[in-house]
Amino acid sequence: MHYVYIIRSTSHPEQRYIGITNDIDSRLNKHNAGGSPHTSRYCPWSLETSIGFSDKTKAAAFERYLKTGSGFAFAKKHF
Repeated sequence: MHYVYIIRSTSHPEQRYIGITNDIDSRLNKHNAGGSPHTSRYCPWSLETSIGFSDKTKAAAFERYLKTGSGFAFAKKHF
């Protein structure tokens, strides 16, 4: 499975990050350990939403969509 996930900073709740992975637990641990330059400033993180896809191409397309203006609005309204 391939997961598109949204995490939220617990120390800065206005900060969210959207990503893709095939192992949610290890990826969240990496974010919380400061292993990603995009998220290390706002540790710790908690998982807000994850959506599983069996097709990696569809997961990547959904991640790209969530990072657009309309995708951001969609995620804010539904997640």
